[in-house]
Amino acid sequence: MRFTRITTDKNQVDGVPCIRHLRIPVATVVAMVADGMSVDEILEAYPDIDKEDIKEALYFAADAVTERQIPLTIPA
Repeated sequence: MRFTRITTDKNQVDGVPCIRHLRIPVATVVAMVADGMSVDEILEAYPDIDKEDIKEALYFAADAVTERQIPLTIPA
């Protein structure tokens, strides 16, 4: 998946993934969802974002923690 609403800039928030060059980290939005806030409550707290930003933040977080196969090593 290509993320068009998630941006990083080493000169902004130390390169942390943010919503559309805004200084709103993806992690902040994901934490708000995890805390049980509704979409409307998040939009009220951050009026510069929209529902699609929240949705993409969740997809981004899911992609970041997707299990990847790690090869097992056999001890010598």
